[in-house]
Amino acid sequence: MKTFSLVLLRVSVGLLILYWGLDKIVNVEHAVSVSDGFYLGLFSIPLLLQVWGGFQTLVGLFTVLGLYRIVAYPLVIAMNTVSLLGVWRSIVDPWGWFLEGSNVLFFPSLAIFAASLLLWATRDEDSLALDRRRGT
Repeated sequence: MKTFSLVLLRVSVGLLILYWGLDKIVNVEHAVSVSDGFYLGLFSIPLLLQVWGGFQTLVGLFTVLGLYRIVAYPLVIAMNTVSLLGVWRSIVDPWGWFLEGSNVLFFPSLAIFAASLLLWATRDEDSLALDRRRGT
């Protein structure tokens, strides 16, 4: 059960990162909108977002496969930390009772962040990760 759970955790978190990356590549208008709405427009340069999307897609793919985890997992944690900070209002006040801009649908960002930390904490126990099977 533990082996299956760790694989499911790795694949699901990796797919999330991969899909976020692909979205930036194929739907750059959406990426600009997200940047404007949650990150003060700091990253609202289409070419920059597409390059970042390519990088994010690669990190997501490595995570899904369990490759280069020593690098990929900290990057996943960093990406999910930035996302968590971008929706902090929804973590503190999910229903928007006190803070404007909250949305209960973003509350799971906290669970995704925790899942990222758990991936790092249990990386030695994931016997099906490709880099472990290759001995690297």
